[in-house]
Amino acid sequence: MFPMLRLVFATSLAMVLAASGARANDSTAELATGGLVFVRNDAIEMRAEDLYISTAEIRVTYRFFNKTDHDVRVQVAFPLPEIKIEHMDENISLPTEDPVNIFGFTTQVNGRPVQTKVEQRVTAQGVDRTRMLRDLGVPLAPHLQSTNAVLDKLPRRQWDPLRKAGIVEIEEYDAGRGMQQHLAARWALNTTFYWEQTFPANAETVIEHRYRPSVGATVQTSIGSSYDETEELTAYKRKYCMDDTFLAAVTRAPRAADNNYPPFSEERIDYILSTGANWSGPIRGFRLVVDKGRPDNLVSFCGEGVTKISPTQFEMRKTDYIPTGDFSVLFLKSLRD
Repeated sequence: MFPMLRLVFATSLAMVLAASGARANDSTAELATGGLVFVRNDAIEMRAEDLYISTAEIRVTYRFFNKTDHDVRVQVAFPLPEIKIEHMDENISLPTEDPVNIFGFTTQVNGRPVQTKVEQRVTAQGVDRTRMLRDLGVPLAPHLQSTNAVLDKLPRRQWDPLRKAGIVEIEEYDAGRGMQQHLAARWALNTTFYWEQTFPANAETVIEHRYRPSVGATVQTSIGSSYDETEELTAYKRKYCMDDTFLAAVTRAPRAADNNYPPFSEERIDYILSTGANWSGPIRGFRLVVDKGRPDNLVSFCGEGVTKISPTQFEMRKTDYIPTGDFSVLFLKSLRD
C-alpha cells in the first residue's frame, strides 16, 4: 500500500437485481463508483459539491476551504470499483478498454490538470497475487480478452497451481477449432489514483474530476409489461423510488400491437455518496444534476425537492448536507428513432 494513505475502498459491486429469465441473458451489471477520498482532516471544510450524473459522464466539482492559518497537505485518492469476473457468463459494464485508467478518470485543481499516481493490486482467495502475475508477464486487468489470451500461452504445468490459488478457472469451449481448454481470469483487481494536495491557509481550493460511469443495461425493460414480476418491480420501486407518475408514463408509451414490452431499454448507475464524508462538518451547499440524455427518455431516482431545469436535466439542492449511503439512477431510454 502506498505511504500515508489510509483508505476505505468503497468499491462495492452493484449486481443486477434478481432477474427473470427474460432479462438474464441481455443484461450487464453496473459497478458502483463514487468521489474522492482522503484522510480525515478537521482543518478542511467543503463549501460546495456540484455533482453531475449522466450515462455518458460523471462530473464532480468540490470547493474546499482551509480554515486555518497554515497550509495543509493531504493525500487524495480516487479508488475505482473492484473488478472481478466470477464466472464465464457474467457481464460487467466497463466504459473503456484501458487496462489502467478503466473509467477515463481525469482531475483538475484550480483549473489545472493534476498528474496522478496509480496503484493496482491483485488478490485471489484473500492473498495478494500482484507480484506473481507481474513475474509471469500477465496483464492485471481480469476483464480484458487480451489478458485471457496471455494466460492461454502459459505453460500447462502452471495451469493447475494457478487454478488452486483461485487466480484462474479452466474453461472448455469451442472457439472455432473444436473443444479446447482455456484459462479465464478469476482474480480481483483494485485500482486507485492518488496524489498529494496542498490546501493553502485561509483559501479556497477547487478540485474537479470526471470519468465515464459503469452503466448497467438491459436491452428492453419489463417495467410496465405483462411479464413484469411483482417481486422485481417492488425492488425497483424501493431502489429507484419509482412513483405512479413514472409508471404511468411507461405504461402509456406507444408500442406495437404484438409487443407486450414498453419501447424502452434500461440503463442503471450506482454512485457512492458516502465516500467523501471526510472533511470538517457538513457540505454547506450540495447540488445534484441528473441528465436523462433525450427529452423522450424517462428517469427515476430517490431525492427530495427535485426540480426540472431543462428538457433533460433534473436538479436537487441541499444545505448543510451530510452524504450517506448510495445513490441509484434508473434511465429508460426510448427505442424510437
